[in-house]
Amino acid sequence: MRLAPSTRGKGLGSAMFTWARDYGRRNGAVLAQLTTDKQRTDAQRFYEQLGYTASHVGYKRAL
Repeated sequence: MRLAPSTRGKGLGSAMFTWARDYGRRNGAVLAQLTTDKQRTDAQRFYEQLGYTASHVGYKRAL
């Protein structure tokens, strides 16, 4: 998900992640996983503040 720059820093992203985590737990999920572009350092910092840890390396190739 991406939020408009004008909405950032107001807690909306954190609230959405909290809702998604709680919904998953209530419905039997045991893991939450997300992907992001390496260049999105602000997003990575945000995810880490929410308790996520970097754990994978992904690859892609244009066809």
